[in-house]
Formats: sequence, structure tokens, C-alpha cells
Amino acid sequence: MSAPDWLTARPVAHRGLHDAARGILENMPAAVQAAIAGNFSIEVDIQLSADGEAMVHHDNALGRITEGSGALLGKTAVELKAVKFKSTPERMMSLSDLCSLVAGRVPLVIEVKSHFDGDRKLVARMAEVLAGYSGPAVGMSFDPDQVLALRELIPSLPRGIVAEREYTEEDWPEASAAQRRGMTHLRHAFRTRPHFVAYWVDELPAAAPWIARNIFGLPLLTWTVRTPEQRARAARYADQMIFEGFVP
Repeated sequence: MSAPDWLTARPVAHRGLHDAARGILENMPAAVQAAIAGNFSIEVDIQLSADGEAMVHHDNALGRITEGSGALLGKTAVELKAVKFKSTPERMMSLSDLCSLVAGRVPLVIEVKSHFDGDRKLVARMAEVLAGYSGPAVGMSFDPDQVLALRELIPSLPRGIVAEREYTEEDWPEASAAQRRGMTHLRHAFRTRPHFVAYWVDELPAAAPWIARNIFGLPLLTWTVRTPEQRARAARYADQMIFEGFVP
């Protein structure tokens, strides 16, 4: 299996086609609908709830763009679905809600968020949801253990590694020193066997993604492209961009 052609055919809207100035916030239903209207693939994040549901949200806690506070892992899906995005009537979705909303009209790029504790419940729930979904989708994660879970639990789903050059304790407090070392230089690729790589645009070019792309033939996405300079870098060093803040 290889990465699908659609993955690099069109730019990917980062957390949907959001625009805070118009009251459309990341990962909310309106951002998904805007991306569908623009015919863009949609990158979304999923987090685990207390009762094992896959919820569409980037942060592991409420408060930055939503009402309320507290860790998502400490709240049930029912509680999280009641959470409103700030200054909007819209509420948090589950992965199942997202699939029902998109209904295969555009592809999904699903990033599995991790607490680096080896828990596979989030990927297991993702597998259950996608088993009943016929639309195009791929999965990816920073955490090699979650990429390995994607490989083992959803082997028919194309999977990718999200990566950057280094992982500090400050930026990755839940990961151990050994886990942070294991994430560098895509060194886990022979174990996780990704079909594509998504690398931070500000750190391109870099040896590891160059080797993945040019030696092993893996498509290279780059995130998060916001400026003209980043767009030029993406065009030069990657196969496609994950973007936000403008409409390509």
C-alpha cells in the first residue's frame, strides 16, 4: 500500500478552513463546512475522552478556543459534546459526527494526539468509526506508538509520521527523554512503516524528510504554512502543504 494520490493533489486545510475574524474557529463544524465548500482536504485532530470516544479537538484541555476548562481525558463524550466554541453556538464534534458531516465529499487527514502513555484506546475507537465510513482518509501522529497502533489496528488505512527536527522537554512534557530521542530523525520508520511524512515547514530542508521523500519515495507534506515565505519553502521542498490563514 502507498499514500493515496489525493493526499498531494490539493492543499490540506489545517483544522478546517477556519477564520477567527469571521467567527469560524479551528476544528469546529463551520471550519469543516468551509473546507468542503473550497474542495480542500481537511486535517483534524482527535483526542480521547474519559469514556473512550474520539473527539475532534487539538488541545488536550478546554479553554483556549472553547468555553469551560479541564482536561478532555477527564470528561465524557456527552460532556464534551455540550462544550461550545467561544462566541459561537457551535459545539465540539466526535469523529463519528465529523464523518457524518463530511460524508466522503473531501478527504480527511486525521492526526491522533497522544499522552505518550502507550494507550491505544483512541486508535481503537478510530478504527471502529472508520470501519463504517467509506470516504477517503489517512491517519498520522507524532507519537511512534500511535503510528504503530495505526499500522496494527487499521492496516488498510494509509498512515503517516508528523515530525520536526527536535523534541524538547518544554514542548513535549508528557514524553520521556527516551521517547523524545526515539522521535528524532524519523528513526522509528522501519518499525512504524509510514506511507507519508508531514514535517514542520520552518525546518525544511532537513536530512530525514529528504531521505524519506527521495530515497524511499514517501510523499512529503509540510505544516503549518501561513506566510508567502513558508508557501515558497513548501513548494520547493515538499509535495503539498497543510495551510491556514489564507485560501490558496
